[in-house]
Amino acid sequence: MPTRRHQRIDAVASRLRESGSVFAEDEAAILAEAAADDAELELFVRRRMAGEPLEPIAGWVRFGRLRLAVGADVFVPRQRSLRLARLAVRRARSTHAPVVLEAYCGVAPLASTVVASVPGVEVHAADRDARALDIARRNLPAGAGVHVANGLDGLPAGLRNRLTTIAAVPPYVPESDVRLMPREAREHEPAAALIGGGPDGLGHARRLIGTARPWMARGGAVLVELHAAQLPIAVAEARRAGWHARVHPPNESRTGVLELIAG
Repeated sequence: MPTRRHQRIDAVASRLRESGSVFAEDEAAILAEAAADDAELELFVRRRMAGEPLEPIAGWVRFGRLRLAVGADVFVPRQRSLRLARLAVRRARSTHAPVVLEAYCGVAPLASTVVASVPGVEVHAADRDARALDIARRNLPAGAGVHVANGLDGLPAGLRNRLTTIAAVPPYVPESDVRLMPREAREHEPAAALIGGGPDGLGHARRLIGTARPWMARGGAVLVELHAAQLPIAVAEARRAGWHARVHPPNESRTGVLELIAG
């Protein structure tokens, strides 16, 4: 015989399915777990049916093997960025005394993955959004550095020449393409976390290319997630700036990773 919890989940799933949810059963289970009581569950269901993203309502998102806190009006980590996170972990594991920074960190999915995977790593995360940094502090251990910074501008001077890896998912959507994004992102995530600057969306990536070198330790690497169409432009600009640049090819999500090593 179904338990009361299962009956609640079935009832919620039916309502979510009618509102267009493709994964109604999974979403219903997540909302039921997150709600403290029936009244809060009803509020959560109404918010979801009105089009709010699931993760900020529930208060968390699954990122690899981690369960990360998220919240309203912040960028929700995308599963496609797991590839970048694993590359950052690989770099940190192969480096003596690794010091890793997640720039444009949002709620710090990359830094959280690295610190959970690499014993002894020194981890830092930086963003200009105070709301996102508040959540990043919840996702990171007490010893991690969390910094208010616009790109790399604002980092502590003590990090100069020390970073062995910078990993970043900078905003990279061209402004002309914002209208093509899913409604949930357009209406519930800050535009500053999405729009990359300039007609090609590479404004923030260019800032990293142009300003990262003084922060890097010898042999350090900069890893940047970009859309497939942006990678050739970014590679050419990085090489002109004196970086050794290579691309981890785009995957099914049409994103790849630009890897830069100081020449």
